[in-house]
Amino acid sequence: MSSAPAPASSPRELRRVAAATVIGTTIEWYDFFLYASAAGLVFGELFFKPAGPQAATIISFATVGVSFLFRPLGAFLAGHFGDRLGRKAMLVITLILMGAATTLIGVLPTYAQVGMLAPVLLMLLRILQGLSTGGEWGGAVLMAVEHAPGNRRGLMGAYPQIGVPVGLLLASGVLALMTGVISPGAAFLEWGWRIPFLLSFVLVVVGIFVRRAVEESPVFAEISERKEQTRVPIVQLFKKHWLLVILAALTFAGNNAAGYMTTGGYIQNYATTPIAEGGLVGMERTPVLLAVAGASLVWLAVTFFAGAISDRIGRRNTYIAGWIAFLAVIFVLFPLVNTGNVWLLFLGLALFAIGNGLTYGPQAAYFAELFPASIRYSGVSIAYAIGAILGGAFAPMISAWLVAETGTSLAVAFYIAGVMAIAFVATLLLRDRTGIPLGPEHEEIQQRGHFVWEKAA
Repeated sequence: MSSAPAPASSPRELRRVAAATVIGTTIEWYDFFLYASAAGLVFGELFFKPAGPQAATIISFATVGVSFLFRPLGAFLAGHFGDRLGRKAMLVITLILMGAATTLIGVLPTYAQVGMLAPVLLMLLRILQGLSTGGEWGGAVLMAVEHAPGNRRGLMGAYPQIGVPVGLLLASGVLALMTGVISPGAAFLEWGWRIPFLLSFVLVVVGIFVRRAVEESPVFAEISERKEQTRVPIVQLFKKHWLLVILAALTFAGNNAAGYMTTGGYIQNYATTPIAEGGLVGMERTPVLLAVAGASLVWLAVTFFAGAISDRIGRRNTYIAGWIAFLAVIFVLFPLVNTGNVWLLFLGLALFAIGNGLTYGPQAAYFAELFPASIRYSGVSIAYAIGAILGGAFAPMISAWLVAETGTSLAVAFYIAGVMAIAFVATLLLRDRTGIPLGPEHEEIQQRGHFVWEKAA
């Protein structure tokens, strides 16, 4: 398939876009992963202790998942206004919403201080995080991909994608600093956990400054100039492309279920729960957080490589390589974690990060090339949000329940492998559309040829 002509974006503007998308998504996902890690490490004790150790852990992870249920609403709202008013405005709004919610978590009273009000407030703020995340990703990836030349979409789309492992690295690093240096032991439980949440305020101010300096996506600028905005893009999306949304969501579900073994706080909790409290490994918090941070670097490198290589070998082929890498490692991960050796824990997470990167790096360009220009923000955001619910929303909670019921992590490995297998099949059913023209003048081509049983566009 021939590539679209390069947009008019100058090299300088491309650098601005790359910086704005990676910085913004890093901040968004720092906030998101900070909550997930804290849910695995301290929220059960601080907000849900009366339920008992195992139940408190499961409830804590359930709050991680509940926010995913509100991602579609965030995706609907951001998609609607993003397709009508532009990508840039939504990026600033979602960043402010996430930063405000995260900062407020840092000043929440605990259950011991105000009783049931504490978990209720925590849940409300987590919902706001879910709304923000549902709208953030679509705007960030479209700003990157729609600014890019046709033969560099995978590379440019990798910038917002690497913001995710950088966010995990930053969240894990800050938490490790707090648990190991600034507020070790009981001090972390008393006050140290709050500092990383309060730090979000500073990061968000920086992110807003950077994002406001970026020009609007050239694709949306052309849509606006032509006055071709769709009145109700969500209705058009599900009327014409409902099956496409479902299959795209399933491809992301596999990546998300697997990724949330680490980003959802499950491995952190699994590896650090004391044996006396029903844990199977009983490691110290700081080494585990450092191992997660180290694996995040591997995830970052592979994500960036995968985005770039997808420009050469195609998005679909890169995805397929990722599913194979995932399935080759999933049954090795937990035996390595169960050794209680921090280096073997890091090895397991690093191997796991290879599949994670290969299926995440090309995703921005992959989703952008699936949907027509007039409903693209809605399409990529809603497919992403639904995939997150099907895959990652309750993966940590389900995994904790499986271990509690079976007493072994093997059940978790089979569960994750099953979700990956479904995603693999969905990937095989979608046609590779690498290089398809993205502008509104090519809407007719963008409307067809998505599935392997159809004629290619």
